[in-house]
Amino acid sequence: MRKLLFESLFRLPLTEAAPALDDAEVQELATLVGTAARRSLGRSLSIREVDAGSCNGCELEIHALNNAYYDVERFGIRFVASPRHADVLLVTGPVTKNMREALLRTYEAVPGPKWVVALGDCAKDGGCFAGSYAVVGGVSEVIPVDLHIPGCPPPPLDILRGLLALLDRAAVGSVAS
Repeated sequence: MRKLLFESLFRLPLTEAAPALDDAEVQELATLVGTAARRSLGRSLSIREVDAGSCNGCELEIHALNNAYYDVERFGIRFVASPRHADVLLVTGPVTKNMREALLRTYEAVPGPKWVVALGDCAKDGGCFAGSYAVVGGVSEVIPVDLHIPGCPPPPLDILRGLLALLDRAAVGSVAS
């Protein structure tokens, strides 16, 4: 026991270093998303995230948006618990047969104007889970999708860029409400 204690005192931690990003870039991008949300909606952007059957890689990147490094809530981007308070339905993973009905009900509960974002490669077409007996397919097989953010998993900055693109398209009027 003593040997393990001494080894742990002198061994470096087994964690990754923080991403080498320009803090100004993160702040500028999140500010643009917040400004675009206020311009399009007149208030902050509210997001309801739904895991439709993923491996949780995309969820880790979504959770990173709320950590101290990105802290997107300071820019007016909120994750909400109820679909009745959401503007954006952010869906990750392929839609499993068990989640099909839940996803449909969640989509119907989101008030208009509502947008659906399919996050990750699995949400587009099932990814590595495609063809499984338990998978219906991508999100677009169940509900209409306004934007797809590719990646396995997409990094937090790509998620912010995707949300900005969605809001910019909404301001122009090319995204269905």
